[in-house]
Amino acid sequence: MAKLNPYLNFDGKAEEAFNFYKSVFGGEFLGEVYKMGNAPGTEHLSDEEKNRVMHIALPIGGDLLMASDIVPSFGQSLNVGNNNYVSIFPESREEADRLFKGLSEGGNIEMPIEDQFWGDYFGSFQDKYGVHWMVNYNEEYVK
Repeated sequence: MAKLNPYLNFDGKAEEAFNFYKSVFGGEFLGEVYKMGNAPGTEHLSDEEKNRVMHIALPIGGDLLMASDIVPSFGQSLNVGNNNYVSIFPESREEADRLFKGLSEGGNIEMPIEDQFWGDYFGSFQDKYGVHWMVNYNEEYVK
């Protein structure tokens, strides 16, 4: 069965917030703190936006608390309600497709599910009830 993890959005404060969470929960970040400036197609971003967090994850028990910063020049704004996502980690690519297709029906797809430059099969959307979801498959996560 798929695993669910909370995913938070911040307006330039993701790394600061996660350093605080790390000080409370302990542990170490899973992988590196990915910055927007490391992603393809971000050359036009300001230095401040390049330094924003694209992805950060902190293991807490058997779960992950994850986050990123919004990018205002991409037209993103932080509003209470869109600062939380439910991130699903399915056990197979087929399950990822099934969950993405089913949950996104009648909603708004933000990022179609496809292979991403960081190595995961990923997509995101807002369902027809306004809930934000991410579907993220990587066979390394299910081993």
